[in-house]
Amino acid sequence: MEHHKHNTSQAPLLPDHNSPQTRLRISEVVNEVRQLYSIAFPLILSSLLTYGKSAISMAFMGHLGKEALAGGSLAIGFANITGYSLLAGLAMGMDAISSQAHGAKQWALMGHTLQRTIIILSLCCIPISFLWLNLNPILVFLGQDPAICSVASTYLTYCLPDLFFMALINPLKIYLRSQNVTRPLVVSAGVALSFHFPVNYIMVTYLGLGIRGIAIATAIMDLNILLVMVVYIMIKGIHKKTWQSWSFECFHGWSTILSLAIPNCISVCLEWWWYELMIVMSGLLPNAADAVASMGLLIQATSLIYIFPSSLSLAVSTRVGNELGAGQPNKARTSSSISLCCAIFTSVLALAFSVTTRNIWGRAFTSDEAVIALTAAAMPILGLCELGNCPQTTMCGVLRGSARPKLGANINLGSFYGVGLPIAIGLSFFMKMGLLGLWIGLLGAQVACSLFMAIMLVRTDWASEAQRAKELTGGASFIKENDGDDDAKKTVMENDDLEAQSLNKESDEDVQTPLMIKIETVQ
Repeated sequence: MEHHKHNTSQAPLLPDHNSPQTRLRISEVVNEVRQLYSIAFPLILSSLLTYGKSAISMAFMGHLGKEALAGGSLAIGFANITGYSLLAGLAMGMDAISSQAHGAKQWALMGHTLQRTIIILSLCCIPISFLWLNLNPILVFLGQDPAICSVASTYLTYCLPDLFFMALINPLKIYLRSQNVTRPLVVSAGVALSFHFPVNYIMVTYLGLGIRGIAIATAIMDLNILLVMVVYIMIKGIHKKTWQSWSFECFHGWSTILSLAIPNCISVCLEWWWYELMIVMSGLLPNAADAVASMGLLIQATSLIYIFPSSLSLAVSTRVGNELGAGQPNKARTSSSISLCCAIFTSVLALAFSVTTRNIWGRAFTSDEAVIALTAAAMPILGLCELGNCPQTTMCGVLRGSARPKLGANINLGSFYGVGLPIAIGLSFFMKMGLLGLWIGLLGAQVACSLFMAIMLVRTDWASEAQRAKELTGGASFIKENDGDDDAKKTVMENDDLEAQSLNKESDEDVQTPLMIKIETVQ
């Protein structure tokens, strides 16, 4: 980088984030949408293929009988709460570091971050494994049916290898995505899914392993995903710039990644656990059997819809992180704003899907008329929830890309458990609205979460976030200004003392929301 002399009269170090932003040209909007969906579309396809894995596993469980289906479903729910959600959340700690390091061309940092995350997740798998191995007495103590508990315990015991596979898969996915490399995710998921049905058939029907065979087939599929990803990376040489070999450096500097990983984990778990809590509360309703069955179908619907905003969220996290790491705060702001517009459009499509399929969705899974009627009544409310869920999920990606997971965790805590939970309990149990009350509670949580996230986005000081990205990655001391023309860029050096003090002051006065949340600068 060419070093310019200090000349504040020619260009300020940081653009004024309060000044009116230059209106974007149509070509710039189209280009940003193209960049976002060049990442998001492969992620959507990969997630749909993974969704197919769950559908195949559930089909084979149903083929084994009601007891196997109930035990397998219980095991999967327990695994999501105690294992997979924790690993997915902790892995997101590397999201901001890796994407910003890629933008700042700090290749060694990307490799070390990947190594640290793999070690952290692998260590977390050890206590989770002991918990899974002791699942049977825990569930029996909680009053569950012993036969179902035995099935659930058997399933998780044979799923233990899958836990360690996910400790590698999650970081590798983020490592690739932060470099805008998404093809391996689709290829690996497609190849693995193509073997999933025959492997299940051999394990369950030919070898007669029952629920054990389904668990082993699940682990084999994720092993195939891992192997295909690693082989793809090695053949294409994607790792050459960022990975030399394992280094003792990966055992140092954990404080920074943990300061991002733990809040991300809390944020993810708070949202995942809400849906599990809704299932528990539906079991306390007067028509518990119908309510639980309907809730399961509704969660399947929202899980399918969630693939689209979550993929957009991962895409904007990468885009914002890359641009902040490259010292281009205006581009990061543009990406976040356009992604929000895309999310709103997605939410309208989700609402339309929910309303038009309200009488079809239930019949696709069951012939019980009571469950079908309950599902049809709740589907439009589910669609309204997506009007809030799609934007807030996407804006969570903005927070991850700009290394502000604590803000996201606090917003999720306040929205889901401070707003949504009281509404759900009040309407369902005191106002006797039943299942619909639970979903109206979720609607309240999503609306509150979206409002807080929107306020956060509007009040974000993007120049300050670019400076924080420089501190996080240890990059060069400069900010690139983009006045709307990609060729018109100015690079200036920071004034060592006075301007550094100004940046520290801006960091101290960073974004606040009505929840009175303080954003902490990551050191």
